[in-house]
Amino acid sequence: MIEVSHQISAVRRTVGRRALEAGEARVMTISQVYDTDVDDMWDACTNAERIPRWFLPVSGELKVGGKYQLEGNAGGTVERCDPPKSFTATWEMNGGVSWIEVRLTPEGPGTRFELEHTAHVDDHWDQFGPGAVGVGWDMALTALVRHLAADPGYVVDPAEAMAWMASPEGIGFVMAANEAWYEAHVAGGEDQATARAQADRCLAAYTTPPEA
Repeated sequence: MIEVSHQISAVRRTVGRRALEAGEARVMTISQVYDTDVDDMWDACTNAERIPRWFLPVSGELKVGGKYQLEGNAGGTVERCDPPKSFTATWEMNGGVSWIEVRLTPEGPGTRFELEHTAHVDDHWDQFGPGAVGVGWDMALTALVRHLAADPGYVVDPAEAMAWMASPEGIGFVMAANEAWYEAHVAGGEDQATARAQADRCLAAYTTPPEA
């Protein structure tokens, strides 16, 4: 079982700004050090048989130029790959396009996993801020901890994950992760009142049960 406060504090989060051809964008970066070597981490992140054990089932071609689709989530195109250091891909969902870059670097006896997610400033961002994407990545990094620990048979169960999110522990995790993204947002230069309002709406979206 993951200890929530320890996991939240083990993760680094930043929110930055970037100018793209199509307009202003925000860059959310999340990272954590794992007790494994770079080659094993690379395999966990790029092997279609291992990805579903900690993230989501994936189909398609996981190679440069290949199209991928995560079950019930985003799809896109693999744009660049530099084994075992980094890869980039588009992140396409609900008609929108953003971009991810994963970087792996040795750190002490382990490996730092760092994910950068770049998205345009749009209505969704204005409403929910970085937590809408960031909290989801926090959940993924938490599942990766368990996958890489002494639990080789662990496979994410979507129904179990949804039930956990609705539990007191899961809600506590979402609240803590959302607050950490609020703090990163303010540290990145956002007005406190704006960041607070976005974080509050984001938390409500994650924790309010759907109507029957």
